[in-house]
Amino acid sequence: MGARVERQQQWHMWYFVAAFLVLLAFQSWMSSVSVTERIPYSTFLQHLEADRIATLTVRSEQVQGRYRDPIDGNTHFITNIVPGDLTERLERSTAEFDGTVENTVFTMILSWLLPIALILIVWMYVFRRFAERQGMGGMMNVGKSKAKVYVERDTGVTFDDVAGVDEAKAELKEIVDFLREPQKFGRLGARIPKGILLTGPPGTGKTLFARAVAGEAGVTFFSISGSEFVEMFVGVGAARVRDLFEQARKAAPCIIFIDELDALGKRRGIGGFGGGHDEKEQTLNQLLAELDGFDTRDGIVLLAATNRPEILDPALMRAGRFDRQVVVDRPDKTGRAAILRVHLRKVQMDPDLDVEAAAGLTPGFTGAELANLVNEAAIHATRRGADSVAMQDITSALERVVAGMERKGRLLNARERETVAWHEMGHALAAATLPGADPVHKVSIIPRTIGALGYTMTRPTEDRFLITRSELENRMVMLLAGRAAEQIAMGEVSTGAADDLVRATDIARQIVTRFGMHEALGQAVLEQERGGFLGDDRISLSPRDHSESTAREVDLAVRGLLDSSYQRALDLLTERRADLEAGARLLIVRETITPDDFAPLRPQPAAGDAMNTGAAAG
Repeated sequence: MGARVERQQQWHMWYFVAAFLVLLAFQSWMSSVSVTERIPYSTFLQHLEADRIATLTVRSEQVQGRYRDPIDGNTHFITNIVPGDLTERLERSTAEFDGTVENTVFTMILSWLLPIALILIVWMYVFRRFAERQGMGGMMNVGKSKAKVYVERDTGVTFDDVAGVDEAKAELKEIVDFLREPQKFGRLGARIPKGILLTGPPGTGKTLFARAVAGEAGVTFFSISGSEFVEMFVGVGAARVRDLFEQARKAAPCIIFIDELDALGKRRGIGGFGGGHDEKEQTLNQLLAELDGFDTRDGIVLLAATNRPEILDPALMRAGRFDRQVVVDRPDKTGRAAILRVHLRKVQMDPDLDVEAAAGLTPGFTGAELANLVNEAAIHATRRGADSVAMQDITSALERVVAGMERKGRLLNARERETVAWHEMGHALAAATLPGADPVHKVSIIPRTIGALGYTMTRPTEDRFLITRSELENRMVMLLAGRAAEQIAMGEVSTGAADDLVRATDIARQIVTRFGMHEALGQAVLEQERGGFLGDDRISLSPRDHSESTAREVDLAVRGLLDSSYQRALDLLTERRADLEAGARLLIVRETITPDDFAPLRPQPAAGDAMNTGAAAG
């Protein structure tokens, strides 16, 4: 509806422009047809005596008339009246004449008010457009809801377009069944939940789920963002909440969807002085009142989405308001394959493309990231002139998304290329040797835009949810193997392992402080993970709450784990020195190799990280 209203306003503006152009054309035509000149009164008398005037009109101060024949290209004239015997002269002439009575007061008022009115109209139109673009809205509509209204044909989304999260889909199908057949649930006295909160990391498809529910049920769909309720005027948010639910009651059965609920339902008292007169708190209070006020038997269902459920107000989350929480999490390998099939239906796909293998290359990807991956693959296929999207396009798109574009303009000197080659081959050989590590998919020393001078891509064979200490230590060995290879080949280390050291240190600290896997410190959690937002993969630890002596033991334990992992990496690569040197030399020549090009990199089944951009810019 919002788009239709905006199009109507644009049409109205074009009507105004067209009418203005028509008026200009008409005036131009009139001026070309009748050309009027101002002449002296004496000249007028001469023309009158010579019988050159056909008709004239006498006013209180002027005389207007038309020549019998054009004079100097002019057909009409106008002149000021000089008091005298004009009436007798007119009676003696053959010209037709008449007089008019002028309302000078009305003319004067009109000449003043009309320009002012036109200026006010133009100013109000321009100000209104400016206010709408700035988000202030019209003064008369300040308390109106900004919810966009869709019907079934407008959403264009059904459950067939949603894949990868079957558990969430099953829960939301109950909402569709209730909206279609409310008597089915009322038979035993059950009621549908008033509110359903969709939570999950960004990009997992929460908004898509809400639109799919409306598309399946075929009911009116109100969609609004939480930030659109609150504006600069106090009380506007509460008025818009009331207006939204009033519209919903008139359109029932319907679905109200509030995206980014955390912008509206943040815990009261956070970031303020604890008072109850804050605009956001008033808006939240009104929303709570509306949730208590409507009856689900009317066919109104409230859906909301957020990726920050930990900051929502407890009063909003209690039973009777948002009764059910549906987690829309990152998909597993099977879910990623299903999502890829949904998006690959929209492009020309190569029949030989292995969707399962493509899903295995993308652990941790959300639905939005997979959609972007397919789009990048289609762009890459178009760029190379192919007729369909193949597996090589998926791989190139994955490199583009994860590591950035190739920076062919960044030229490394011979020693830097050699260092990067040894570094990446160290990562690759460690991954190929360590038990439980992911098989190597590709190794490259081509610089990328994210700052990496090279990368080692590994392909997991399955999703993993539990990791043992030995597997964590093997990950540390693989991360430190790049620096170990530099030490073995070059006799010194470089800054290329900066990112590897950060990740290895983080794993070691988690082993000691969070997972209770260190013998000396026992089965204790020494640092609590801070409640971060969903989708934030970074580990944020709270300030320590233990003694200085324990903190020193933690530091020594972390250092011990890193030293032992680094020594294991040195021993492993020293034992495979011949393969390390041969692989590095081949990598310098070809810049990118796979296990098919170098047999010692043949894959082994396990699980782990998807990509390691080891040689980062120092």
